[in-house]
Amino acid sequence: MNRLTLVMSFALCLLLLPFPSTEAQDNKTTPNESSAVRATVKDYIEAYYAGDARRLEQTLHPHYLKHVIQGSLPMTEKTGVQMLQDIRIEGPSAVPEPDQTADITVLDVSGDMASAKLVTPRWVDYLTLFKSDGQWKILSVVQQMDN
Repeated sequence: MNRLTLVMSFALCLLLLPFPSTEAQDNKTTPNESSAVRATVKDYIEAYYAGDARRLEQTLHPHYLKHVIQGSLPMTEKTGVQMLQDIRIEGPSAVPEPDQTADITVLDVSGDMASAKLVTPRWVDYLTLFKSDGQWKILSVVQQMDN
C-alpha cells in the first residue's frame, strides 16, 4: 500500500467516525415539559398577584434570586426568603386587577433546565428554571420594570 492510499484510507475512516456535535445540546423538548414550565411560571405570577406566599413558595427553588432593573436606579436583588417575607407582610399585589395579566413564553427546555419570558403591563421577567425532584422550580429572575 503506498503512502497516499494509506493517508486517504485514514482520512476516510476519520470521516466515518461519530464525533460529538459542537452545536448546542439537542433539545428534545416534549410538550409536557413545556406545559409544566408554563404552569410553574403561571403559578408564580398568580400567587404574586394574590399575595399567596404558600403557593408562591411552591414555585421557588431554594437558591432563588431576583435582579430588578428599573431605569437609572441601582439594580436590586431579592432572595426567595425576602420575596416570601414581603408577600406575607404586604398581602395581595398593589397592581390593579385589570393590569394583573401575564403573557408567558417558554423559550427553551434542555434537560433539567428551562428559560421563560413573562410579560406583564408593568414589567418583563426572564426566568431560569431548574427541574428538581420532578418539579420545575424558578431559580432566577431578571426583571425590567417600566418607568
